[in-house]
Amino acid sequence: MPFHYGWVVAATGTLVVMAGIGLGRFAFGMLLPSMEISLGLSYSQMGFLSTANFVGYLVSVFVSSYLSARFGPRRVILAALLLVSATMVMVGRADTYEQILVLYTLTGVGTAANVPAMGLLATWFSRKLRGRAAGIMVIGSSFAIVLAGKLIPYVNVVKGAEGWRTSWQLLGGLVLVIVLACYWLLVDRPEQIGLRPVGVEDSPPRSFDSAGSLYRERALYHLGAVYFLFGFTYVIYATFIVTALVREWGMSEAVAGNFWIWVGLLSFLSGPVFGTLSDKIGRRAGLLVVFMMQGVAYALVAAGLKGVFVYLSVGFYGVVAWSIPSIMAAAAADYFGAKRAPQAFGLLTCIFGIGQIIGPAIAGTMAEAMGGFRGSFLMAAVLVVFAGLLSLTLKRPQHSA
Repeated sequence: MPFHYGWVVAATGTLVVMAGIGLGRFAFGMLLPSMEISLGLSYSQMGFLSTANFVGYLVSVFVSSYLSARFGPRRVILAALLLVSATMVMVGRADTYEQILVLYTLTGVGTAANVPAMGLLATWFSRKLRGRAAGIMVIGSSFAIVLAGKLIPYVNVVKGAEGWRTSWQLLGGLVLVIVLACYWLLVDRPEQIGLRPVGVEDSPPRSFDSAGSLYRERALYHLGAVYFLFGFTYVIYATFIVTALVREWGMSEAVAGNFWIWVGLLSFLSGPVFGTLSDKIGRRAGLLVVFMMQGVAYALVAAGLKGVFVYLSVGFYGVVAWSIPSIMAAAAADYFGAKRAPQAFGLLTCIFGIGQIIGPAIAGTMAEAMGGFRGSFLMAAVLVVFAGLLSLTLKRPQHSA
């Protein structure tokens, strides 16, 4: 079978996710401990910085589908990542909590570049390959985590207490390099270069796109509730695990950073393995497996267990880290068809984004009141178990594409 350019689009989508979600968001957890000391941040302020990023993300998601339909996903992705690059560099030069709050909100606006990127799946891939392609895209976050886990502690050693500023500027520069790669490689639709979607036979597939409003589809709200719970819970761990290991487990920042690197390394498996698994066993069963593994990860740190149990927690979290977004991106096309999939995924991501906004704020406030993060991790464990059970009640898609 000849190589198809759709896989280049998927690989470029990996860079988009690395730049936006990865560097623009997940590097933040590694930067927090030194920013806390340098700026005198409280737990609640740390939580609200993360929440501000998600507010920006949510605002952007609301309009990304409209902008993509009007200007094309490629142009929207380029503009969004340029914003991420510029604001990250400026965060590194900011002097006050308030300045960083505003700038990191704007970074969040740009991180929504992943929504039009994931929307490309519906136009470039058939249903039987969407989970795999989405899995390739989401491992961009893994590259970012590994990079942040190595780079940021090294810069802090070289630059001292203000090293976090240099890290922000270096990461912002890397995002700019990725923008240039996306400019050359991204193509909106296969028809633009004389191709058909990957996996589509010579005869056109049966279309089931409806002109009806997505807001009348029960599956949208069911999937949205599941995605909300994922957004609420996973971000608590991603935002606060390094800080918890440093402050409550007594680890050095470098050792805690090594744990974060392990999350990144293990998460390389999460998207491709579980996206492909969901292609084979179905989205419902795939979601259940992932949520149960996340529940174990959160429960282990909620119990305050040390030693090998910390490794197990990081292992369970890392190996399924980006599985849910890849499964959801594929599910949007399965349930709503290729034409409506970008809009559906955008709406699902809005609901997901609300969870991300609420999660860190509540977790940070709880940690300040309780003197630590164990209660926050316990809350996350309980909610993902419920999310897994809720996934099982999803109805099967009625059509194929």
